[in-house]
Amino acid sequence: MSTKEKIQEESQVDTLEQHLNEIVLFNDDVNSFDHVIDTLMYVCNHTPEQAEQCSILVHYKGKCTVKTGTYDELEPKCSKLLEAGLSAEIV
Repeated sequence: MSTKEKIQEESQVDTLEQHLNEIVLFNDDVNSFDHVIDTLMYVCNHTPEQAEQCSILVHYKGKCTVKTGTYDELEPKCSKLLEAGLSAEIV
C-alpha cells in the first residue's frame, strides 16, 4: 500500500501597490537633438541609444515617456529636465 502525501504550500505574497507615474517629454522648436539626448542621459540615466530613440519619438510623435517611477522619484528628475529648458511633466 502506498501513501501519497500531499503537501500544500501556502505562500503569502505581500505586495505593496504603488501608483507609478511617468515623466512625459514634449516636443519643442527650441532644443537641439544633441541637447535633448545629453540631458536624458544625464538626468534619466539613459544609454545613448535610449536617449536618441526618445528624442526621435518626441520629434515625430510630439511626446514620449522617458521615465517611470513613483512621484517622489520622478519629481527631482522632472525639475532637472525643466531647468535644462525641456518641456516635461509628470502624469
